[in-house]
Amino acid sequence: MAASMELRCWGGDWGLPSVHTESLIVFTPIEWTWRTWTKETELCCTNTITEPAQILNFLRKQELLTRQGAGTMAYIALLEEKLRPALLHTFWVDSENYANLTRPWFASRSPFRHNFLVPCRHANMALSRILLTKGDSPLHTITEVEGKIYSEAKECLNLLSHRLETDYYFFGTREPSSLDAFVFGSVALLHKASLPSSPLQSYFRQLDNLQRFCDHILDAHFSSHPGETSILYRV
Repeated sequence: MAASMELRCWGGDWGLPSVHTESLIVFTPIEWTWRTWTKETELCCTNTITEPAQILNFLRKQELLTRQGAGTMAYIALLEEKLRPALLHTFWVDSENYANLTRPWFASRSPFRHNFLVPCRHANMALSRILLTKGDSPLHTITEVEGKIYSEAKECLNLLSHRLETDYYFFGTREPSSLDAFVFGSVALLHKASLPSSPLQSYFRQLDNLQRFCDHILDAHFSSHPGETSILYRV
């Protein structure tokens, strides 16, 4: 008999089922397809996988999620390249946001003796990822890179807003897709978090259709358990 798969995610707050981008990306499609899964469904996973795209690909192989087309993959790549660095900077590198919101939240929910190490590790990983992906010559320091990453993030948000238009979902269908999961997971924190300092959040709040998109996902798929403190899916 195949072993069951457990999906462990950071818990929720601020009216969101999770305050962690990767967690939101992964269990958002699980939540809206959960009704199609039965107790007899068993997944065999011999290795630990942590990246959202890897987990969703694993679920597709089990035919629990639909296949994604080239358009979806292109937009997901855009999110990773253009929006993700600015989100990492906003929550993990910006000193005011990190000291007053991000670090206290993750520290309070980390095990004893790890409540300092966990947020510090996440912050170091965020800074390293930004500099590795965006620190091309002549931009070598995080201060020099800031302008570039926020400009690209605003461009990405504009493209998403233009693509969504007045629809509930990005492909204009009645059911959400993997792209909707990636977009929601990426922008939901901007929509709900009370950030002390965030030009990116201020810009996002000018895009009414993206805010409406987030509200619709929350109302349609998470209204039964908003802001849960911990989530464990077993399938």
